[in-house]
Amino acid sequence: MNFHNRKSRSRERPQSAQQQNLDKQILCLHKAMAEKIIANHDFIPQIQQTIEARYESGKMRYGAYLFWSSLLEFIDEPELFLSQLLAESPQTRKYRRQTPFVGVLTEQERQAVLEQLLF
Repeated sequence: MNFHNRKSRSRERPQSAQQQNLDKQILCLHKAMAEKIIANHDFIPQIQQTIEARYESGKMRYGAYLFWSSLLEFIDEPELFLSQLLAESPQTRKYRRQTPFVGVLTEQERQAVLEQLLF
């Protein structure tokens, strides 16, 4: 069997304009959250608890668990942390949609980030 001619099962579907806009918003929010986490490591225990609770309750799959847990190990390497979190792969976009970074931004900070997208 020739493996090079097999069709990929994980072919990325084209995104609608609405999905693209949502992913852009989520990306910008994650950039703001990451910068805040890098500046203040006090958020890390809360994020780790969220990751563990979601995984143990079955709300997070093992791949996502590994992604988020491993990502936090890079917190002392801001460039690497940001590059991994903000990667534009389909899988990373999917992970960001189920972020454990809840509660990092205040509502006012979140609104400010989203308002910047409008201009």
